[in-house]
Amino acid sequence: MPSSEKPSFIALYLDEDLTYKLAEALRERGFDAIAAYEVGNIEVPDQVHLEFAAGQGRALVTYNAKDFLPLFDRWWESGRQHHGVIVSEQLAFGEMLRRLLNLLHRVTVDEMRNSYKNLAEFAV
Repeated sequence: MPSSEKPSFIALYLDEDLTYKLAEALRERGFDAIAAYEVGNIEVPDQVHLEFAAGQGRALVTYNAKDFLPLFDRWWESGRQHHGVIVSEQLAFGEMLRRLLNLLHRVTVDEMRNSYKNLAEFAV
């Protein structure tokens, strides 16, 4: 891929609340996904998760809307850039995977940048 070409799918970073097996299942389907557990980000503050995801060019996926919405708002107000925050209620593994795949096929990298999405929107 030429360096000027943008990736076609959103790269994901799953915070420590989500199982690394979800990242594995996404990779098995050809998507770029890593989990906090896989990179040693366990028991770190939410800010660290978002900074890591932003630094890696990844959208952050979490069950923790309560803490990440205010964090998202602070980043927005200060003009800090990131690659998106995706929140979800806790779902069964298969449903979580299905909704993430739906999002990955419907939302572009540019649309996800600096945005906040709820996976409930992708429960078709």
